[in-house]
Amino acid sequence: MAVKIILNGCNGRMGRMITEIVSADNDAEIVAGIDIYDEGKNDYPVFKEIASCDREADVIIDFSLPQSTDALLEYAVSKTLPVVLCTTGLSEEQISNVRRSSEKTAILKSANMSLGINVLMKVLKEAAPVLKEAGFDIEIVEKHHRDKKDAPSGTALALADSVNSALKDKQEYVFDRSERSEKRPDDEIGISAVRGGSIPGDHDVIFAGKDEVVTFSHRAYSRAVFAKGAVEAAKFLKGKSAGMYDMADVLG
Repeated sequence: MAVKIILNGCNGRMGRMITEIVSADNDAEIVAGIDIYDEGKNDYPVFKEIASCDREADVIIDFSLPQSTDALLEYAVSKTLPVVLCTTGLSEEQISNVRRSSEKTAILKSANMSLGINVLMKVLKEAAPVLKEAGFDIEIVEKHHRDKKDAPSGTALALADSVNSALKDKQEYVFDRSERSEKRPDDEIGISAVRGGSIPGDHDVIFAGKDEVVTFSHRAYSRAVFAKGAVEAAKFLKGKSAGMYDMADVLG
């Protein structure tokens, strides 16, 4: 039986992409969308706020804005409805709310839904300790389209976390060196953001050593890779018990 999805942020770029992908998937169906903008072009009903949604579903996919996250979690908990939470830029307070909510319903939170990024995170955990021990500096550069509001990207932070979790001595994240005039410290990961054009998502994790540089790169050429991952995550999450999940669980 097809998984029934409520799509939060259905008329945004990612929402439209997910709608397109689900329309060609016999194992998934969008039963309702949530968006403050609605031109009446969707094949499913669209509600301006999730509290008004009266459709039965198996899971929520959320690609919206942090401002809607708390209301989304309240709705999901009240109905014990699993959530694929893809919105980035959440505050620490909101992240704490996500963890509390996961005690009552299943939540899959991922900064990036693509297979390639999640495999890269695993690879980094193996490579980082070896290269850092050899004296390599670590820098992350991410590039996204001009309309992306949060910076750095949630994926860049997740990549940094993957590196940091594997190191014996934890590194400080540095986002801006413009007011510093000093030699680069050893115990930091620099994270830089580029915004321009229509770049779907580029991430480079750079290990810079003496006389050599090792770079791990991921390029997304279409938002479809994220949409496909979100739909697969929704299928995985259907019927799951309360708790926190991530894409590693989907990949098995």
